[in-house]
Amino acid sequence: MAAPAVSQARSTTSKTESYIDNKRKEDIRQANIVAARAVADAVRTSLGPKGMDKMISTSSGEVIITNDGATILNKMEVLQPAAKMLVELSKSQDTTAGDGTTTVVVIAGALLKQCLTLLSNGIHPTVISDSLHKASTKAVDVLTAMAVPVELSDRESLVKSASTSLNSKVVSQYSTLLAPLAVDGVLSVVDPAKPEVVDLRDIKIVKKLGGTVDDTEMVKGLVFDKKVSHVAGGPTRIENAKIAVIQFQISPPKTDIEQSIVVSDYTQMDRILKEERNYILGMIKKIKATGCNVLLIQKSILRDAVTDLSLHYLAKSKILVVKDVERDDIEFITKTLNCLPIANIDHFRAEKLGYADLVEEVSLGDGKIVKITGIKDMGRTTTVLVRGSNQLVLDEAERSLHDALCVVRCLVSKRFLIAGGGAPEIELSRQLGAWAKVLHGMEGYCVKSFAEALEVIPYTLAENAGLNPISIVTELRNRHAQGEVNAGINVRKGQITNILEENVVQPLLVSTSAITLATECVRMILKIDDIVTVR
Repeated sequence: MAAPAVSQARSTTSKTESYIDNKRKEDIRQANIVAARAVADAVRTSLGPKGMDKMISTSSGEVIITNDGATILNKMEVLQPAAKMLVELSKSQDTTAGDGTTTVVVIAGALLKQCLTLLSNGIHPTVISDSLHKASTKAVDVLTAMAVPVELSDRESLVKSASTSLNSKVVSQYSTLLAPLAVDGVLSVVDPAKPEVVDLRDIKIVKKLGGTVDDTEMVKGLVFDKKVSHVAGGPTRIENAKIAVIQFQISPPKTDIEQSIVVSDYTQMDRILKEERNYILGMIKKIKATGCNVLLIQKSILRDAVTDLSLHYLAKSKILVVKDVERDDIEFITKTLNCLPIANIDHFRAEKLGYADLVEEVSLGDGKIVKITGIKDMGRTTTVLVRGSNQLVLDEAERSLHDALCVVRCLVSKRFLIAGGGAPEIELSRQLGAWAKVLHGMEGYCVKSFAEALEVIPYTLAENAGLNPISIVTELRNRHAQGEVNAGINVRKGQITNILEENVVQPLLVSTSAITLATECVRMILKIDDIVTVR
């Protein structure tokens, strides 16, 4: 690090005139920009349908293969504070739009590169920051003017946009299957009372090893990645099921404090065991009295949720048991079954039960799952059962499906589509470049640099596809200058085509969010002139 800022008098006679060393501030700013650009360059090669994948090896020995920007950056150990801001930027884009997590970081990196040039030319950081803000606002207006409105009834357009998101993933060959799944999943949970709000927590993704991604299916009901409790030959299939979600334990009670009970003879032991049996039998009789024949038991941290004895009695009562249901899943399960969770045996009532046509255990791959289908008065939820030949493919299929779901969610909340393939970025670059000529002074110069920075997206798309980036971007610029607004890079054919006709489309929200968030992050990095470490 440079030495701390020093203020020294030029003249011993004058106390007002002083010299301030700004070298340290420049060094800090430059170090921040260099560190942040290093992070952007790390993910740049994974942009686009022909982008490379990253193999991430964690300290715990876990291996992940992905080209999802948010996942790559999340797993990277970034120490420099300014570089961490780019990791947070990617998370913000993931939260806002779900897709474009690599794009937003690459744009931020390109903007920082331009800022470095502007700073070296003596332009003040505040002037650059204000100009970038104006340029990003103008960019959003240009993108909105380019956008094509879309209706939720136009399923084909929704599938096209979900396919574009999946085309850059490891599982891109399965996009014809996963894209319609994502569209149907989101549309099935849209509430007519709030048509612009989609909560992705209403779509549960269950992963099951075995088979291929082709075997992925959407289940109208519930799926548990676990077996039915088979102790004492309990049932594994129940028709006309009456389902209870319970949050209490069907096992002998324990004292609230740590203590041991000393039993001195066999009669006392027999009495304890008899009391335990009576206690459990009493609970099961109350459950059976309501007509309940399926129990979903929440995992307990205090004591065993069920014992072998209670499972034995439940099996005798012909009650199917699924134990160790995660606490986090309870809300989703109760919403789907349209029932209430039961916290105490005394509150066990028939009106708190859920009803389904069938609950059965199904063999799948090398394991078993429990399916609940034909739910009566089912809530607005859905379950997607994802299959994969190995854990790496399974995890990446889940991440890709999440991105596709987010893309459809974006279209539900902001119903506009925009061309992909670098078309919006090059059009922005052209229009902002023309606008920069109208502006006066340093502002025009800064906006021109912003316009040039946006060319990084088509340039990188061409580079990652093995094309000549300079000739491709030059031709793209010419086509847009001639008024072909939707001309973009077709990486499959290796040439410039009308990208809307090729069905390469993305939600407007993904592009506007990427530019707004990237500009915001760059402005913040620009304003930092010192790093203070507090110990």
